[in-house]
Amino acid sequence: MKRHIPSMFTLSNLAMGCIAVVCAFSGKMDWIPLLVFFAIFADSLDGLVARSLGVSSEMGKELDSMADMVTFGLLPGAVMYQLLLIAWGHTGDHFPSTELFVKALPAFFLTLFSAVRLAKFNIDQREDSGFIGLPTPACTVFFIALITVVGKDNVWGNMVNNQWILYGLTFLFSYLMVSPLRMFSNKFAGRSWEKNKLRYIFLILIFSLFGIFGYMGLALSTLVYLLFSLFTHRQSAVSS
Repeated sequence: MKRHIPSMFTLSNLAMGCIAVVCAFSGKMDWIPLLVFFAIFADSLDGLVARSLGVSSEMGKELDSMADMVTFGLLPGAVMYQLLLIAWGHTGDHFPSTELFVKALPAFFLTLFSAVRLAKFNIDQREDSGFIGLPTPACTVFFIALITVVGKDNVWGNMVNNQWILYGLTFLFSYLMVSPLRMFSNKFAGRSWEKNKLRYIFLILIFSLFGIFGYMGLALSTLVYLLFSLFTHRQSAVSS
């Protein structure tokens, strides 16, 4: 029984992702940020629980990747699909016209490149202490945050209402996921300040940005994560 406990968290992640995808295609996007929060929480616990119980397995790793493909692969594509439809003027009370449908399809570049990112992560031995390319959860958090400003008359709302900006973000983040950019891992190595200085600072920044900007602070935290990673690895290169 003990060996199945981590899989329960993995399947919880998958369940939240499935419900969120249904919400995205049904136009009920208000629920998605909360569902993703619970999915990320479950995703962070499955590996931790497996290591604590000493029951890590290859099947567990494969199951985790499959769950991530839905929550952090299909879901951001589905969300961007809906955002593009809205930006192109679709009201959502009927199936979009063929023209609008085709215009929104580039959203699923996020899904395609997420699949590549997850496959690379499974076989790349260099990603034990960090990541190469933007992790799919960070990408998902960025696009989920955009949901909360749809229809608002401010700088964020205007950005999300511009289909060309949305296309640009789609292709940029698709590239970032498979890029050679080295990203620091947010997994804490114990509790000491010295070993986790960057992670503690980043965590404080996330809460600060969320407190100031709400959900859009989470989107900004993804950009901060990119900047932190660039700075960290540039410093490492200079030091070596």
